[in-house]
Amino acid sequence: MHTPATPAPLIRVALVEDDVEFHSSLRGAVEAAPDMTLLWIASTRMQGLHALDDGVVDVLIVDLGLPDGSGIDVIRAAHLKWPRCGIMVNTAFGDEMHVMSSIEAGAAGYLLKDSSANSIAAEIRSIHHGGSPISPLIARQILMRFQNQEQPVAAPQAPASAGTRAVLSPREREVLAFITKGFTSDEIAGLMSVSRHTVLTFVRRIYKKLVVSSKAEAIYEARLQGLLDD
Repeated sequence: MHTPATPAPLIRVALVEDDVEFHSSLRGAVEAAPDMTLLWIASTRMQGLHALDDGVVDVLIVDLGLPDGSGIDVIRAAHLKWPRCGIMVNTAFGDEMHVMSSIEAGAAGYLLKDSSANSIAAEIRSIHHGGSPISPLIARQILMRFQNQEQPVAAPQAPASAGTRAVLSPREREVLAFITKGFTSDEIAGLMSVSRHTVLTFVRRIYKKLVVSSKAEAIYEARLQGLLDD
C-alpha cells in the first residue's frame, strides 16, 4: 500500500519594515504561496527585537532605516538567536557601509527597494534553501570591494566637494530640496505624486552620487558643492 508523502513544513516568514505598502505586498505574496506562512510584521526596531521572542522564524526580512533606529540591530540579534534563519535585507541604502555592516551582522541576502515586489516569494525560497538573493548593483559592489583589496593601494581621491560637483537629475534635486526642508519620505511622495518606493530610490541615487550614507551628510555635502539654493 502506497503511503502518501508527508508534506514539507511551511517556510515561516517574518518582516521588520515600516512601509505599509511593502507590508501589503509581502502579505499578498506569502498568502498566495502554498509553501510559506507569515508569522508576524514589526514596524520598528524595538517591535522587531521583541518579536524575536515569539518563536523560530525561517526567513526574516529587515529594512535598515527604521523609525527608531537601525535594522542592523535586529539582524544581529536574530542571527545570534537563530543561526539557521535566512536573513534578507530589503532597503533603500546601497552604500558599502550599510551593505558590509549587514553582512557582518548575519544577513545572507541584500535587496534594494527598487527590486520587483512580485519576485519576493522566489527570493524567500532561495534564501531558505541556502541561496543569497542580492540585487545586481550590490553584488557588483561586493565584487569590486574584493577586487580592490587585491590591487595596490592608489592615491586617495579628493572628495567631490573639493573640486568636482555631483550631477543630479531635476527630480533628484527636487527630492534633495525636500529632504533639506525636513520632509519625510511619505510627505515627499505626496508632494511629488509618486510612491514612497520611488522617493527612496531617488534618495539612494543621491547618496551614491554624493558619496554619503545619511540625510545629514547629504545636506552637508550638497551645500559644500553648491547644489542647494540659499
